[in-house]
Amino acid sequence: MHKVIVALDFSSKEAVETFLNKFETPIYVKVGMELYYQEGPAIVELIKSKGHKIFLDLKLHDIPNTVEKAMRGLAKLGVDMTNVHAAGGIEMMKAAKKGLGEGPILLAVTQLTSTSEAQMHHDQLIKVSLEESVLNYAKCTQEAGLDGVVCSPLEATMIKEALGEDFYKVTPGIRPASSEVGDQKRVTTPKQAREIGSSYIVVGRPITQALDPVKAYNDIVNDWEAGK
Repeated sequence: MHKVIVALDFSSKEAVETFLNKFETPIYVKVGMELYYQEGPAIVELIKSKGHKIFLDLKLHDIPNTVEKAMRGLAKLGVDMTNVHAAGGIEMMKAAKKGLGEGPILLAVTQLTSTSEAQMHHDQLIKVSLEESVLNYAKCTQEAGLDGVVCSPLEATMIKEALGEDFYKVTPGIRPASSEVGDQKRVTTPKQAREIGSSYIVVGRPITQALDPVKAYNDIVNDWEAGK
């Protein structure tokens, strides 16, 4: 299965089914907060029943005990990938890993791709550079025993060089060359993302809002493959 993950930016089961029925073979999809909080665990079960892989993007961030128990529940859903916020700390991330168990890929979010360095300085009172903050979170993630991070593709090379090829870099902020940037601040094309070290890419609106979603998906997969 291709390492292009389609963000299902929908709010209902009906919209998801309409979209997925356009595809003849299974794909990797991302279920985020909007969809999961509207439809609950049933949406995961539905998507899995159709053979698709799921990145359940809930970005858990709480005390270690709560996160561990929540992850036990997510493990029962059979998700293929899920995540926490690295800002929750190493002990929280270890608890998440313990709750999820072996099998699914567990990631930590470093800095959201919608966050600029100026916002990070002002809102989070983190005074180092954005790159230093991301790398520190990535190092903590690896120390906690997680499989990788969610980061901007612009930071993938830095993380690969510091933490190795096998440490996953899952990168949103992907836009085809002809697409608008939208609310993302740190973006690249699929081909560029692979060239600079992304392990998986996450693409939403350029596919889900396309007139022909299957063609848009295939075009992005081809661009990603060109980055080998």
